[in-house]
Amino acid sequence: MVSAALLHRYRTLPLRYWKPVQTGIEEDDDTATVQRLSASSRERVLDEGIRLPRPVSPHLAARLHGTTIEVSRLVSTFRSQPDGGSWIVEGAGGVLVPLNEGTLIIDLIEQLALPVLIVARSGLGTINHTLLTIHALERRAIGIAGVVMVGTPDAENRRAIEHYGRATVIGELPPLDPLSPQSLGRWADESFDRAGHLLGFLQ
Repeated sequence: MVSAALLHRYRTLPLRYWKPVQTGIEEDDDTATVQRLSASSRERVLDEGIRLPRPVSPHLAARLHGTTIEVSRLVSTFRSQPDGGSWIVEGAGGVLVPLNEGTLIIDLIEQLALPVLIVARSGLGTINHTLLTIHALERRAIGIAGVVMVGTPDAENRRAIEHYGRATVIGELPPLDPLSPQSLGRWADESFDRAGHLLGFLQ
């Protein structure tokens, strides 16, 4: 939802979306969902990468499928794309989710050399999880573009993340009913990154 909202909010920029690793593909196709919710053309969505059954951690999904995720292939796919424009590269779980026996999502982030927009839930437990994510990224000197909180807005949790994490919360995405390209687009236009904080990372 946040990836699709980014495509709505910055529709005038040459911005493209890619999800390198997708598990549970038989039940959910995040790439197709982002394309639908963002009302984007196929040219704005790269549908290549690792696609595995079973909605579990990537390393386990790969093992159950009798294969291993090769991070070098993902990096090569990214680097082989035409120059120009910016990318939304969506992770698979948190930054410490394993991709194989020796590599985590954060290692892929580091190799792609992209700043991170952290998507966090708004409710109980988010302070700890979000601060741990910030800490892990800072230890690798990976840039943090901001935080988006998803769920019923919680002002105290937002204040805690901004204060203790020294991070900017650029949006609070509430439950949308119905969830549609139109409702998500309205939220993105009216409430998402109103100060244009992300422009410095996208241009």
